[in-house]
Amino acid sequence: MGSRSTEHATFVIERTYAAPPERVFRAFASSEEKTKWFGPTEQETGFELDFRIGGQERFEADGPDGARYRYRALYQDIVEGERIVYTYEMYRGEDRISVSVSTVELRPAPEGTALVYTEQGAYLDGHDGPGPREHGTRVVLERIDATLAA
Repeated sequence: MGSRSTEHATFVIERTYAAPPERVFRAFASSEEKTKWFGPTEQETGFELDFRIGGQERFEADGPDGARYRYRALYQDIVEGERIVYTYEMYRGEDRISVSVSTVELRPAPEGTALVYTEQGAYLDGHDGPGPREHGTRVVLERIDATLAA
């Protein structure tokens, strides 16, 4: 057995979108919309989204390093237009690289919607870390702007 380790970290990302909270919420709740900003399309990877408490989300994709990544999420709490709480795990090949709890909070703002994304992660065995995960999450959340404009 190899060396085992766990790195714990929390990060928070705040963004404002030029759309009302209900519209931003739909970008997370709709499979058609989420594939435009979050990850691969259904056809490429078998993306699945069952957006309800107890529902799951899954996809697989090849990373820039050539490895196959798998994402599996479970929705723990959903308040229409206001809050989404989910747990998720990431795999690189057969290695589980992280387990996280993520919260998306949406509030009306003068410019549209204030989003606060909080992730509490356990990064496993040195396969991933909070810095790269936060960077990737910021990039993904920036993509929502184009979805909202469409």
